[in-house]
Amino acid sequence: MGGQIAAARSLHLDMRTMSQVVRFDPAQRSVRVQAGMTWRSLQDAIDPHDLSVKIMQSYSNFTIGGSVSVNCHGRYVGKGPLVNSIRAIQIVSADGEVYELSRTGESELFGAVVGGYGGLGVITEVELDLDSNTRIERAVQIIGLDRYPSFFSESVLPDREIVFHSGNLSPPDFATLRAVTWRTTDKPVTKPERLVPRDLDYSLEKNVMWALTELPGANRVGEGIVERALLKDSAVVWRNHEASLDAASLEPVTRFFSTYLLQEYFIPVARFFPFAQSMIDTLKTRNVNAVNLSIRHSPPDSLSLMKWASHEVFAFVLFYKQGRSEQAGREVARWTRELIDAALANGGRYYLPYRLDATRAQFEQAYPEARAFSRLKARVDPQSRFRNLLWEKYLSS
Repeated sequence: MGGQIAAARSLHLDMRTMSQVVRFDPAQRSVRVQAGMTWRSLQDAIDPHDLSVKIMQSYSNFTIGGSVSVNCHGRYVGKGPLVNSIRAIQIVSADGEVYELSRTGESELFGAVVGGYGGLGVITEVELDLDSNTRIERAVQIIGLDRYPSFFSESVLPDREIVFHSGNLSPPDFATLRAVTWRTTDKPVTKPERLVPRDLDYSLEKNVMWALTELPGANRVGEGIVERALLKDSAVVWRNHEASLDAASLEPVTRFFSTYLLQEYFIPVARFFPFAQSMIDTLKTRNVNAVNLSIRHSPPDSLSLMKWASHEVFAFVLFYKQGRSEQAGREVARWTRELIDAALANGGRYYLPYRLDATRAQFEQAYPEARAFSRLKARVDPQSRFRNLLWEKYLSS
C-alpha cells in the first residue's frame, strides 16, 4: 500500500509463475514450495491429504514469498507470526549467490529475510510446517472492551481446541466487542465445500460495504443485523474453508473516488485498554471512516530481526475507507501519526506493509533493529540493488 515493492526507474521481478510444489511430505506435515505460489494454490494441493496451512493471513490470495517478506499473521490462537512455521528459505542475493537459510543455518540472515520486505534478496523457495485440516465450529460472544484481556487469557488462550479467534469492534461507538471463536468439533459441516470456491460473484458484499461506509447511520444498522445473524446461526466448516477467504470480497465498487486500506498496531497485553481508548478517541475525533477494528493476539517473536511482536501483544487491525485526493491523504497521514504516537507511548509498534505515513523518528523508535538490518544489507547487498520506497524512506543515510 505504501510502495514496499516499488521504486522509481527499477526492474520488477514477477514471481507468480514460480508457483510449483518442490517437495511435499504429508507424513511429516511439511511442504516446500516456490515463492510465487499463493496460499490458495497450496491449499488446493494439501487439502486432499487433510492438511492445512499452519499460519497465514486471513485471505488466501497472497503469494507465500510476499507473506514471508512481511512476516504476516492471522487469527491463529497461540501461533504468532509466520516465521514460527517456516523451516527453511532459499534466496538469491544481488551477486547471484544462492543461500539456504534456516533457524540453525545462516540464522542471522534467516531472521532478517523474514519481515525484510525484499531488501536482502529474492526469495525463491519456502519450506513450511503444516497442520491438520479439521472441522471447526463458530461461537460468538458479546463482551465489554475492558473485560476482553482477562476473557482472552482465561477462556481462549489456554484452550488447545481453538483454532481461530478475533475480537471485533464496530463504528461509530466501538463500545462492545464481538468475540468470534472457531473451535475444533466433530459435528457435521453446515457448508459442504472444503474450500471457498474460486471466482465467486461478490457484488452483493461490495454494495453492502459501500452502503455501510457512505449512507448516514448505515454502519450502526448493518452492525446490528450482522450481530443478530452471528448470534442466531451456528456454523461448522472445514478449517481450510475458513482459511481460503478471497480478498475479492473486499474490493471497492470503484477506486476512482476512494478505496479501502489497512493499518495495524501491536500493543503489549498490559497496555491493551489505555491504547484502545486512545485509538477510539482518535478515530472519533478525526471522523475516520472505519469499517471494522479487529483485535488478534500474538506471543513474542524470538526469530525475526524486524519483529513486530517484541513482547506478547494484542494486534489492533484497522480496516477503513479513504478518499483518493491529496487532501484526504494529508488528513489520513495526520491521524495515522497520532495513532503511531499512541502505540509508541504504550510500548507498542506499528506494522510496516501499509502507507508510509510514519516519520523517520517514529520508524526508528518502533524498529530500533533497523540499524542491524541496515548493516546486514550493506554486507549482502552492498550496491543496494534491492530497493523499494519503504527502505528508501527509512534506511537512506
